[in-house]
Amino acid sequence: MSDRSTAVVLGGSLAGLLAARALAPFAGRVLLIERDALPEGPEPRRGVPQARHVHQLWSGGALALEQLLPGVTGRLLAAGGTRMPVPTDMVALSPYGWFRRWSESAFMLRSSRDLLESVIRREVLADGRVTAVDRTEVLGLTGTRAAVTGVRLRGADGAERTLRAGLVVDATGRGSRAPRWLAAFGLPSARRREVSSGVVYASRLFRAPEGAGDDFPVVNVQPDPRGGRPGRGGVLMPVEDGRWLVTVFGSRGGEPTPDADDFVRYAREELRHPVIGELLAGAEPLSEVAFTRSTANRRWYYERMPAWPENFVVVGDAVCALNPVYGHGMTVAAQTALAVRDLVRRRGFGTAGLARRIQRTVGRTVRTAWDLAVGSDVFYPQATETGPTLRERATQAYVGRLMYTATGNGRIARRVTSVTSLERGVASLLAPSVLLAAAVGPLKPQLAGPPLTRRERRAAGSA
Repeated sequence: MSDRSTAVVLGGSLAGLLAARALAPFAGRVLLIERDALPEGPEPRRGVPQARHVHQLWSGGALALEQLLPGVTGRLLAAGGTRMPVPTDMVALSPYGWFRRWSESAFMLRSSRDLLESVIRREVLADGRVTAVDRTEVLGLTGTRAAVTGVRLRGADGAERTLRAGLVVDATGRGSRAPRWLAAFGLPSARRREVSSGVVYASRLFRAPEGAGDDFPVVNVQPDPRGGRPGRGGVLMPVEDGRWLVTVFGSRGGEPTPDADDFVRYAREELRHPVIGELLAGAEPLSEVAFTRSTANRRWYYERMPAWPENFVVVGDAVCALNPVYGHGMTVAAQTALAVRDLVRRRGFGTAGLARRIQRTVGRTVRTAWDLAVGSDVFYPQATETGPTLRERATQAYVGRLMYTATGNGRIARRVTSVTSLERGVASLLAPSVLLAAAVGPLKPQLAGPPLTRRERRAAGSA
């Protein structure tokens, strides 16, 4: 088989798996290179420490995933995941008040990251055109500033080799060495922007109280970045096997600690409402506390570089890493892979200029999620050296008005949800009817507390 027909994907996490799936119909073969040993089932993997925190796949990503892997949603649900209508089964306190549980306008797939990744990995590797090569370290690229020709690898036995390829995809995440690889070819640095809210994450797994049920809602207490105070928030996410995965987080000056004895106290006393801590009073801890500080939004604008080598593409967190609080990383990975598949189908694998076209497509695909994350995080103290721009202040003022309106207007709540689920772009929030509704404000009075049903309160032992 010709080297030119081989695609090499670096990184076996979600973005890498889906990139491999996107390329499989067009490349002669796809090799998926992974540093860690890939587990057989839904087990932890050293290279994905963020898997210990809450994850969700929004409907914008779930729909893209289903196009890439038809039937995968059903297989995830059969394995223990659940489909949750949004905002119907979400109890959420926004910076502007509690949301009502309006009729469904979007959905999310709920499961642990380990389960979701294992289902997708099994589906991708079932394709005979995709081969996983694990316990293998990537040492660098081969080629010139004009074209990448392959990768240098070191296997589990310590032996080094060069693998030639017609396309190399970097999906190695936040630790990507693409900037150094490109610099070694003599290419100029890409523009980079970082917006760091300083958020620290702490997560713990619990056995849900008896009677809570698999249909218990997600409970989300959002931080308020306004006013120069530390933002504190938390998410309670029901996952498979009758468990709750709970993540609490706080920005500079309001961080949680990795102390297991302090976890429930922080949820009850430090968040803007104690509901999550109250719900945990009847839950049994099943794990220690997972703790991370790696939450900055970071984007490399590779699509704007004046020169780009043939046969090299960067995807996933390696090009746009997002604050996990918004839950958009997996959805962006799925939408990016789908866009790449469609582009390669139109242009043809191995055609001149394909890598640059793919990189520009990646830039467009990440834009909405990036704007949503940065548009909020930039208001935290010390998030950037210069603070929010005038455009960001104006945008946030309008978005804030929309969020306030959504607390008492179901039509606007559903429109906002369709954007946060990445089913629609932010331009849909500028429709004349939406602008008018924002001017009018909420049609119903604000809720005084979390909209849990009596059954939910009783099942969780909080009423």
